[in-house]
Amino acid sequence: MNSAPITTWEGATAYFTFADSPGVITICLVGAIAVCVYAIFSMVQHENASYKKLKSNGTPPSL
Repeated sequence: MNSAPITTWEGATAYFTFADSPGVITICLVGAIAVCVYAIFSMVQHENASYKKLKSNGTPPSL
């Protein structure tokens, strides 16, 4: 099954989004790092709150 629309590589070009703009790449990288750090920070806060709630209620319910 040969359903590819490209039949020859002659005249083929490539487009790289933001390849010529290191500032945009840096902004994307910083944004991705910020999202990861926020997710980890939120997870730690939630886990600490859950642990404190569990400790204040005594023994955990049996499964």
